[in-house]
Amino acid sequence: MAGGSRALVLAGGGVAGIAWELGFLAGLADAGVDVVATADLVVGTSAGAAAGAQVTSGTPLAELEAVQLGPPEESREIHVDIDILAFREKLAALIAGAESPDDARARVGRMALEAETVPESVRREVIAARLPVHEWPDRPLLLTVVEAETGKWLTFSKDSGVGLVDAVAASCAVPGVWPPVTIDGRRYVDGGVRSFTNADVAAGYDKVLVAIPLALIDDQRVVLDEELGRLAPAQVLVAEADEASVAAIGTNPLDPAARGPAAKAGRAQATAMAAGIREFWA
Repeated sequence: MAGGSRALVLAGGGVAGIAWELGFLAGLADAGVDVVATADLVVGTSAGAAAGAQVTSGTPLAELEAVQLGPPEESREIHVDIDILAFREKLAALIAGAESPDDARARVGRMALEAETVPESVRREVIAARLPVHEWPDRPLLLTVVEAETGKWLTFSKDSGVGLVDAVAASCAVPGVWPPVTIDGRRYVDGGVRSFTNADVAAGYDKVLVAIPLALIDDQRVVLDEELGRLAPAQVLVAEADEASVAAIGTNPLDPAARGPAAKAGRAQATAMAAGIREFWA
C-alpha cells in the first residue's frame, strides 16, 4: 500500500508484547522521537493490533504506558499458562507438508475452531477494555487477520465495515488459546498465523520501522527477511527485543504479570535506540 513516506509496524507478542510496544513508543516520544505522531501508516498484528489501536486513539502515550504498569489484578486480562516453545513446535508440526500457505493457515484455523476456549463474548470484553476508544482513527491503521476456515490472509481497516473492537479481537485470537472471532458469519484468527510481523503490508512506504517485542526464532526470521525483501527499496529499521527485554518478558508473554516489567524494558530499549531511530526517521 503506497501513499505516504513512513510506516510503523507493530508485531505480535501477547499481553507482554503490548506492554513492551507501549513502553517502547512512549520512551521514544519522551526522547523526542514521536514515531506514532509522525507515521503515515500503522500496521498491527496480534499484540501489535491492540497496541496500534491504542496509540492511534488520541490517548497520550504516557497514559497508555501507565496502564501497563498497574497491578495485574486490576486489569481485565485473563491469565494463561503457556509454553511458547512447545506452542511453536505444535504449530510447526500442524502445518508440516501443507500444500500452500493458505492450506497451512487453514490447518491452524481448523485447530482453533475445534479448541476449547473461553466464550467469544468473554474474550471480546477483554479486548474492549484494552481500547480507550472503540472507533477507528481517522489516520491509516491496518490490522492483520486470517480467515479460519480458508486460511485467507487479509487486513481490516476503517473502510472494511468491521468494528474496531472486533478487528482487534480477531487479530489477537491466538489459535488454540482464544476463540476465533465471528464477523459477518465468518470466523477469524490471529494475523500472526501468517507472520509474526506482516511487515510487507507497508510496501510502498519510504521508511519502515518494525517493532518486535520478542526474540524471533529461525523460521520467523526467515519470514521477516522475505518480507523485508518485499519492502525494497524502502529503508527499514528493525527494533527487536534486546536481551534485557526478553528476560523481562520471561517465558510466558500471555501472563498479565509480565506487563509491568515488559513496559519498563521497552522504555529502556527505546532510550538506548533513540538516537539511531531519530536519524533514521528524519
